[in-house]
Amino acid sequence: MQDLTQLRIEMIGHVAILRMNFAPVNALSRTLSDELTWALDKISETDDVRAVVLTGEGKVFCAGADLKGRADVIKGPGDLPAHSRRTRECFHTIRECAKPIVAALNGPALGAGLAIAASCDVLVASERASLGLPEIDVGLLGGGSHAMRLFPHSLLRRMALTGYRVPAAELYRLGVVEACVPHEQLMDAALGIANSMAAKSPLSVRLAKQTLNAIEGMSLRDGYRYEQDMTAAIAKTEDAREAQRAFLEKRPAVFVGR
Repeated sequence: MQDLTQLRIEMIGHVAILRMNFAPVNALSRTLSDELTWALDKISETDDVRAVVLTGEGKVFCAGADLKGRADVIKGPGDLPAHSRRTRECFHTIRECAKPIVAALNGPALGAGLAIAASCDVLVASERASLGLPEIDVGLLGGGSHAMRLFPHSLLRRMALTGYRVPAAELYRLGVVEACVPHEQLMDAALGIANSMAAKSPLSVRLAKQTLNAIEGMSLRDGYRYEQDMTAAIAKTEDAREAQRAFLEKRPAVFVGR
């Protein structure tokens, strides 16, 4: 296990809980970005992990880019492109992780924090949570592409051009998050969804997430054709046959990941 300084990992059954732990606001530092990328790449190839919950320690999910540490990372020619690439790859690693990821928004997720949340598969929110794009207030841009996956046109423009933070209750009303719960119930809500995913065939869940990622930018014709091809592939697995037997026999399925 790599020594981690800004990310805590805990296993509960087949669910890995990842807690961003860079006080005071879990800003996305180079270290946190690298540790998230490392951990999720490892989880992708760890059979015992079937689902992930990603959350933040303290009062903030992630306050965005680590502006205080920016000077230590960007010192000369080539540093900015390298930094931008690392940040992009961190978000892509979350989205492309082979295991489904539930974001448990314990507080504000701003800028890069919003991008982290938007890269997850399912979002649940504490009543203390919010999503925002505050870059306009510090002379920067960023996160709009990821926010477009969550918000309609007018609201997104308001967020990007004014720094407006969308509160948790409004996120739930808009369907951006699956639940808005009292803060002390957040992890139970997130783990409930993650455990439901972990109880399914791990092979089917992996292929389902891969398929949903792939068809997101496709036309209806191409996307559904891809789904049909993946359905045919899943149907040939031992887990699919076990699921069908269990359904007919009215018993819980026992999956083996093949």
